[in-house]
Amino acid sequence: MTRVLQVSAELYPLLKTGGLADVAGALPAALAAAGAEPRLLVPGFPALRESLSKECAVAPVALPWSEGRAALLRGRLPGFELPVYVLDAPGLFDRPGNPYADANGMAYADNHRRFALLGLAAARLAEGVDGSWRPDIVHAHDWHAGLACAHVAASRARRRTEARTVFTVHNLAYQGLFPADYFCDLGLPPQHYAVEGLEFYGQVSFMKAGLHFADAITTVSPSYAREIQTPEQGCGLDGLLRHRAGVLHGILNGVDYGIWSPAHDRSIAQAYDVDRPEGKAACKATLQRECGLDVKPGAPLFGIVSRLTEQKGLPLVLEALNDLIDAGGQLVILGAGDARLEAAFVDAVARHPGQIARRTGMDEGLAHRIYAGSDVVLVPSRFEPCGLTQLYGLSYGALPLVHRVGGLRDTVVDTTLEDLAAGTATGFVFNAFTADAYRRALRRAFALWSRQEFWARVRGTAMRGHFGWDGAARRYVAVYEGLTSG
Repeated sequence: MTRVLQVSAELYPLLKTGGLADVAGALPAALAAAGAEPRLLVPGFPALRESLSKECAVAPVALPWSEGRAALLRGRLPGFELPVYVLDAPGLFDRPGNPYADANGMAYADNHRRFALLGLAAARLAEGVDGSWRPDIVHAHDWHAGLACAHVAASRARRRTEARTVFTVHNLAYQGLFPADYFCDLGLPPQHYAVEGLEFYGQVSFMKAGLHFADAITTVSPSYAREIQTPEQGCGLDGLLRHRAGVLHGILNGVDYGIWSPAHDRSIAQAYDVDRPEGKAACKATLQRECGLDVKPGAPLFGIVSRLTEQKGLPLVLEALNDLIDAGGQLVILGAGDARLEAAFVDAVARHPGQIARRTGMDEGLAHRIYAGSDVVLVPSRFEPCGLTQLYGLSYGALPLVHRVGGLRDTVVDTTLEDLAAGTATGFVFNAFTADAYRRALRRAFALWSRQEFWARVRGTAMRGHFGWDGAARRYVAVYEGLTSG
């Protein structure tokens, strides 16, 4: 049985800023069901450190700089049956704000130290500091854990471990870039700062560390695995990714249907499922009242649950907002981010009271109610590695309207005449990232809404789809076994 250490900066339900937490929270149990023996390593952020029970000290972790202290603890976290390692370093992690930035949204100046230490702690576990368990595979998630691959490679060069590494790219655009003179804080051999290493146009790149040093690379959908090898979506790393294409795997993220299913979701007004969809109307009316929208069953309700960034395609939504409103639709937005986009949506709410509503922040319960109450979920992203929003929308019968890119391409089937006739259509897909193409998809949504018999049929197909973690976990285990069998 392959022993796998999952390394992540976030973990649902205890600490979440985006989809990474959902993946880190769901994947370990799926791996265990698929025959692996996973454990978790997370930083000692307050929400995680305070939730740890049955804890015991494993070992101190020597810091590459002079001040401060750190130690590895082992214990249990609520909702997880497997043991969890927490990197206890109060001087680095015991802070307000989210994991990466303060309450004002400013990135912490010592983020390079904070996440370098996370990678160093992973390497120490690979070296066997916990005498009761030692991983065969260190599986690092996104740039925050990228240095785990570099530190394990350094340990392997010193013959302190035989562990292999897997690095998963959740979003290549966020790379963990720092000034070159920060390299001395990372605890790595000097030769690692090179083109064949962490150096990236005169800076240090944690993302590049993962891509260069990992024994296998995965990303979160098959289409995104192809796209990041192109200059358009490679973010300057496409050459390296093409060079490593032989060990690059696109494995589609899954959905934890124990959490994301309207049949037993306690956050929503009334449970429903594909065979008893009547409860969705009650969820819609409840959401309309909660958000101050006019309670109109006949108005198609469009939902957005997203960071408000240009990457998410929200300028397209704003450009075609009058089209949506003039056609009789409503819009509810949950999210925060870019100040200009926030201001534009605030202005839209003021101009269209009763038709547009906006809520800010991370409100997990409201997110569930938006999926349950919406008829369409908008995900018109410029690029999208996988996307979980559209998968949640499918589960709740909120038909996704998406740009044909990344995981959106892999999971949503357009309502073409052919796919309607074949019974495979699940949403609305546009090809070119333009306002005109988005508007055409919007018009198709309204056209289908006007034919409720067809709408119900497509909604049923969407809700019957299955994107569970079982298939993804089997593919991950195959990657692990491929690395350890040689």
